[in-house]
Amino acid sequence: MHVPDGFINAPTSAVTGVVAAGAIAVSLRGARRELDERTAPLAGLVAAFIFAVQMLNFPVAAGTSGHLLGGALAAILVGPFTGVLCVSVVLLMQGILFADGGLTALGVNITDMAVVTTVVAYAVFRALLKILPRGRRSVTVASFAAALLSVPAAALSFTLMYAVGGTTDVAIGKVATAMVGVHVLIGVGEAAITALTVGAVIAVRPDLVYGARGLRQRLQLRVHGELVDVPAAEGARAAPVAARASRRTLWVTGLVTSLVLAGFVSFYASSDPDGLEKVAADKGIDDRAEEHAAADSPLADYGVEDVDDARLSGGLAGVIGVGATVVAGSTVFWAVRRRRGSDASPTAVENV
Repeated sequence: MHVPDGFINAPTSAVTGVVAAGAIAVSLRGARRELDERTAPLAGLVAAFIFAVQMLNFPVAAGTSGHLLGGALAAILVGPFTGVLCVSVVLLMQGILFADGGLTALGVNITDMAVVTTVVAYAVFRALLKILPRGRRSVTVASFAAALLSVPAAALSFTLMYAVGGTTDVAIGKVATAMVGVHVLIGVGEAAITALTVGAVIAVRPDLVYGARGLRQRLQLRVHGELVDVPAAEGARAAPVAARASRRTLWVTGLVTSLVLAGFVSFYASSDPDGLEKVAADKGIDDRAEEHAAADSPLADYGVEDVDDARLSGGLAGVIGVGATVVAGSTVFWAVRRRRGSDASPTAVENV
């Protein structure tokens, strides 16, 4: 779904750039409410994980592949406003470092892949939680459905933008049919990845899943190989230490997983064009594609310049990308979290 330079004309790209900037500004303010001591350390990791999994294209039809967009996953794990920022950080890293997604089309990509997917997914997720039985299984089911619907919604969003500012003369109805059709299939993969990831986190630390806030899990300790509920009074004393330890374990596990996916598993990803690339080639949309401004980047096309071994080159690029994304994301979220802290300072409270 990464839109390259040249697909959308300059005026439309400029308008989407303004929309994206506005969405990021609103998200920065909204993220202050979402980024607490539980969410803030996880947000940078979520961005890095999305970057890693986006390198794993999976086949969805003859000659076509797809990959995670990540809006649903980010919104459910760390909140919708923070989710927009997570995906935006990923898109920025991909565009600048890896020449993936046009720089003049950055507004288009953020609007489509960060804003639309996150808003649609979280709206569907919250709506389903209101009608499903209260419990962890419902969170996982709602995550699956939200992710599934967010992908064709993004495909339809791109089609609408192309109808307004497309640079080739093609039948929009045919583009819409092709885009939505293939991205429904990609959405199944997105839904599976999202549900599995949310389910894995909620199984060990439901309090770290923003969309599962309100679910309570009694602290348990393993005694002679069995999990035993800790009495309330002892649990209250032990909870902070256990929570810090498990957050650290989860963060390290998530980072290692991201590095393995990007540095090793990505070599086995499908090499077929993704949904947008396939539709663009079939419908002649790519006739006006322009060379990426960062095409000379030493990491362009997810390879390291002057490293001849394809497996090593791609693996190093993936590891560098995960590292750069987790640092950039953590820096952004730390700054937002710090701003929240300053807003809640004693002086600020006294003035309210």
